[in-house]
Amino acid sequence: MDPEVQKRHAAARALEFVQPGMKLGLGTGSTARHFVELLGERVRAGLDVVGVPTSEATRRQAEANAISLTTLDELDRLDLTVDGADEVGPDLSLIKGGGGALLREKIVAAASSRMIVIADESKWVPALGRFPLPIEVVPFALKATHKAIETAVAQAGLSGPIKLRLKDGHAFVTDGGHWILDASLERIPDPKSLAERLVAIPGVVEHGLFIGLAQIVILAGPNGIRVVERPSA
Repeated sequence: MDPEVQKRHAAARALEFVQPGMKLGLGTGSTARHFVELLGERVRAGLDVVGVPTSEATRRQAEANAISLTTLDELDRLDLTVDGADEVGPDLSLIKGGGGALLREKIVAAASSRMIVIADESKWVPALGRFPLPIEVVPFALKATHKAIETAVAQAGLSGPIKLRLKDGHAFVTDGGHWILDASLERIPDPKSLAERLVAIPGVVEHGLFIGLAQIVILAGPNGIRVVERPSA
């Protein structure tokens, strides 16, 4: 089965959790795009929901699909966020940020009563780290921040190249005006420990380790849909 078809199947299953009147976090990325498109079809058919987009790209797509939007300045809590992931571990810890929207994605997920992750089976891994870990940083004093991240990674017992993300030959700029360093660590046996070290670094805005946020993961593969729930969900 084509990966895009698999992603759409996962998005369609997530749509079953959406109820009229819900306040929704709308994720960013290739799988989340399918969800927003399918949600738009339901909205045009009469479903009453309001969404908070996690990126400017998602905002534009939601507007094009006639989905009513608001902000977390207007709402204090969301019912549900549906988003994709670059990797999903067995405890439903995630690596996100391949699309560069990790900061807003984490803010929205943390403000939600439930987070559902939709992905194709290839994103399910025995341990996080195969996908480079995005670390969002301020451009000021990049060299010092880069060195501090290298030290934190080494103290966590990890190693691997940490490179500035580029786009068209220039530093990739997030919606918040920050840059991203991608850390290719191969395997992160203790994501929580690494996360704690990274957030303690001045200059680090956020990182792509999403720990304890996802309650349900919907995985689509050649053999159909698999739904995995975190025990505490």
